[in-house]
Amino acid sequence: MENPLPSGRGAFKAVDPGNRLVAQTLESRWEATLTALAEAEAALTAARESRPSLPDRDGLLALATDLPRLWHAADTRDKDRKRLLRTLVSDVTLLPQTDRWRARVGLRWHTGASEEVALERPKPAPEARRTPSAALALISRLGPQLRDAEIVTELAAAGITTGSGRPFDEAAVRWVRHVHKIPSPFTVPFRDGEISVKEVAHSLGIAADTVYYWITHGQLAARKTPSGRWCVPWDEETEAACLRRIAKSGHLTLKTRTITAGGAV
Repeated sequence: MENPLPSGRGAFKAVDPGNRLVAQTLESRWEATLTALAEAEAALTAARESRPSLPDRDGLLALATDLPRLWHAADTRDKDRKRLLRTLVSDVTLLPQTDRWRARVGLRWHTGASEEVALERPKPAPEARRTPSAALALISRLGPQLRDAEIVTELAAAGITTGSGRPFDEAAVRWVRHVHKIPSPFTVPFRDGEISVKEVAHSLGIAADTVYYWITHGQLAARKTPSGRWCVPWDEETEAACLRRIAKSGHLTLKTRTITAGGAV
């Protein structure tokens, strides 16, 4: 067998002098490549030695039967969760849904099994904080009769929270009133069939002080609002009784009446 080609300095001398520059360049590249290969092999060996060993068969079976624990483990990274999903799920399909805030997702597993999952889409912040319809309906219905603190109690009893999931407080109720123009007992104190003390006095043609006297002495039924305003239930029968009281009085002078609740003049 012929001797192999000379190497090292002998190989360099064996090259034709006219080609020695090319040979030297090739040799330098070759040595650089060998050096890079040696470094890569050393790095690969170090990585393999530092990599944690895989669990034994029993440990792998335990992990497979308790995937939620593996998923939520503190040392499970997001990229590990992605790998886990790729291992289990073949494909995912988003199915049509009429409700824009709901979604149906079809899952097909690598085992061939499939299932459908219904979920709620995350809402934008303004939409998520919107007052729930149940809360708006209750505040609209009770707002004209109850104070904010009383409405807070009613909302809590009904288990209704704000759009962000917090219990209602008085500030939240006031905000709903403001946004939806819901009156309070202070702005609309009168119920159907009620008039003010001033309107009673004007209707009967007497001084308002007289009406207050009747109310405080139990001679005229009236309801006092939280703001301290008197509301007098008024009809033809009540007006007639007041007129008879005036007629029997020796010190009341009946003035000209222009308006009555029952329409009399």
